[in-house]
Amino acid sequence: DRHFHNRRLTTMSTGSTGPYARYAAPPAANEGYAQGAGGYNAGQPAPGYGGAAPGYGGQGGYAAPPGGYGQQQYVDPSFQQGGGDGEADKGKKGKKSIALEALNKNVLIWAGFFTASLFVYFVLSGGDFSFLMTYGAMSRMFGFGILNVKTFKSKRATGVSVKTLQLYCLVFFFRLTSIIRHEGYLPYDKSGDWLYHIIEIMALIFTGSACWACMGPFKQTQQPDLDRFGEMNVPPGYGAVYLAVPILILAILVHPNLNSDFLSDVAWTYAMYLESVSLIPQLYMFQKQTSGVVELLTAHFVAALGFGRLLEFAFWVYSYHELATAAGSKLPGYLALFSQFMQLVLMLDFFWYYYMAVKNATPLVLPTSSGGSMGIV
Repeated sequence: DRHFHNRRLTTMSTGSTGPYARYAAPPAANEGYAQGAGGYNAGQPAPGYGGAAPGYGGQGGYAAPPGGYGQQQYVDPSFQQGGGDGEADKGKKGKKSIALEALNKNVLIWAGFFTASLFVYFVLSGGDFSFLMTYGAMSRMFGFGILNVKTFKSKRATGVSVKTLQLYCLVFFFRLTSIIRHEGYLPYDKSGDWLYHIIEIMALIFTGSACWACMGPFKQTQQPDLDRFGEMNVPPGYGAVYLAVPILILAILVHPNLNSDFLSDVAWTYAMYLESVSLIPQLYMFQKQTSGVVELLTAHFVAALGFGRLLEFAFWVYSYHELATAAGSKLPGYLALFSQFMQLVLMLDFFWYYYMAVKNATPLVLPTSSGGSMGIV
């Protein structure tokens, strides 16, 4: 069951008291309110309606309302509170409108992506199973496109991990150095002829521009005090080396041989292994935020990367056996599956809170380091 085409992979989801009580008991016959000094018309029967009643303590006129003080009066509590309820209803309607608007934006963003996906599948793809690789690459590109919109439109880099962007720049660069020179790791699907290359190039451009924006013009808004993953015994901002260097060594030691070229095979393997851990600094930064609130577009960005990884994991579940070393060992395939599975496990909490936020059109709020932990990060 090994099939190749130009060395491409082929097998690639109660009342109160007092005169203003809500319920006033009827007085005795032909009497006004209880007699006594200082009462309403003290010592006199209550006047009829429409007449001017003596004032409090005998001063001023007071026109009594229709119905008579000597009759049973019941005031509906809901009438007294109607104004407040009306304001509350207006407030609720306003909140619902804002939530509905946010939900519509969420739906439109993803509807646009899935529409483009259908176009690519039916027009630019051959329908082969390996299209999942191209689809995963499209989702990554879509995520970094969203991040660019968020960064340049708001002119802020809040909530974005520069370390994650640096690692993804390495991922796309090393993958391109392999797939441009050789065809061993390209999808067998027709989209692997040229579209896959274009998607990876665009993803590198989007990642590079977002990284430049966070480290350049919008650096003052980047929150380096939260983006501190791995900053032990290294200069500030260089914590990503604790992921990049060990994984490079692993890729050199354990890599498949589909290109029959050491540098090309290592470059592609390094990109695959590194991508599996590149989101860890971003998830770490989410955890360190005191509020735990994640901006909408930043959440979409991470969700798109996670969706892309899910697609590729589904592909490699059926194709890992093709990632064999020159000696025939399938260890690279097992490592590929394990690394991608671990990334998905790390994102389980995020996926759940993201789903609930989109479903209820509410802000995405994640557990923080002061209120719990996020996943196993």
